[in-house]
Amino acid sequence: MRIAMIGTRGVPARYGGFETAVEEIGARLVAGGHEVRVFCRPVPGESQPATYRGMALTWLPAMRRRSLETLSHTARSVLHRELAGVDVALVFNAANAPLLPVVRARRVPVATHVDGLEWQRAKWGPAGRRYYRLAESLAVRWSDALVADAAGIADYYRREFDADTVQIAYGAPILEHPSLDRLGELDLQPGGYHVVVARFEPENHVLEIVEGYRRSTARLSLVVVGSAPYSEAYTASVHAAADDRVRFLGGVWDQELLDQLYAGALSYLHGHSVGGTNPSLLRAVGAGTAVIAWDVDFNREVLGEHGRFFRDSAALAAELAAAEADPAEVGRRAAAAQQDVRRYNWDDVAAAYETLCRDLLEGRARGRLGSGRRQGSSRTR
Repeated sequence: MRIAMIGTRGVPARYGGFETAVEEIGARLVAGGHEVRVFCRPVPGESQPATYRGMALTWLPAMRRRSLETLSHTARSVLHRELAGVDVALVFNAANAPLLPVVRARRVPVATHVDGLEWQRAKWGPAGRRYYRLAESLAVRWSDALVADAAGIADYYRREFDADTVQIAYGAPILEHPSLDRLGELDLQPGGYHVVVARFEPENHVLEIVEGYRRSTARLSLVVVGSAPYSEAYTASVHAAADDRVRFLGGVWDQELLDQLYAGALSYLHGHSVGGTNPSLLRAVGAGTAVIAWDVDFNREVLGEHGRFFRDSAALAAELAAAEADPAEVGRRAAAAQQDVRRYNWDDVAAAYETLCRDLLEGRARGRLGSGRRQGSSRTR
């Protein structure tokens, strides 16, 4: 099959979960004999290769405004000549739903990976939230199939729209015997720190994590990896909440070093709350690190009984104290979680996408989607 992957920043994956999924799925589809084209956004100062891991890449510019970047790039992608002759399109992010009729007008069946509950993100004002909620409805109405990466997202679309989804999660890279030799570059010792890896956005609760750590009796340092490309004010509030035990590393794009930061931590603190199954969470568990996570269904789905959970800074402070008081128990919990998370396997994920693409091509994938009208009163929590 000839498969197009549209709506992300593209590959190589440097930004987030969608990009990681495109790289891991696309490379495996190529290995399976399919032709994969990924529509990518250029990064100033970086190369624009024609291919990567067997995938053909098309580089198109986007408007450099938060509210228009994704949609403007997807608009260029769905109109581009390279979409001609494609058998199936995979569109990532329900925000791109207004452009689905263009894809279908080109006689290309399309599945939309709807992502999480984007309208709940604090960075969007009232207009942005209304847009995302409308886009969810349009994704239901105009997609040939919907993809959800977590049971909670599938439940949401069933409850809100009485719509079926194809549930396909992400993969968890398993680090069996990770090297920790590069931690010395950052003056860190294995098991000698806690770590959080996240974009600085309110729904990722980086501020609450730093506040909870500051309130705790933790002796080990907190290493914070990430930044806020669109919010200087939020970044300032996170820094202001820290004490001298907190170390801010900014973005870490060196994957080897990032893997070692996950694997070498006593615990990984995960505050993500609206995005479905989170790749950073899977990576931490796959690295053999115990997790203390924000208490929402998405995170409990991944961690089950092996996780510890919090909903405010006081609860996090208590969990940090408990972790440092019994590192042996933390290690046992981490090992059990790493074994359990093997069910998130990239080979299985890619196989599920291959089946979905074949079903789309043969007209079998739609399921029950309907008009996109919400069922009864719309939930906003």
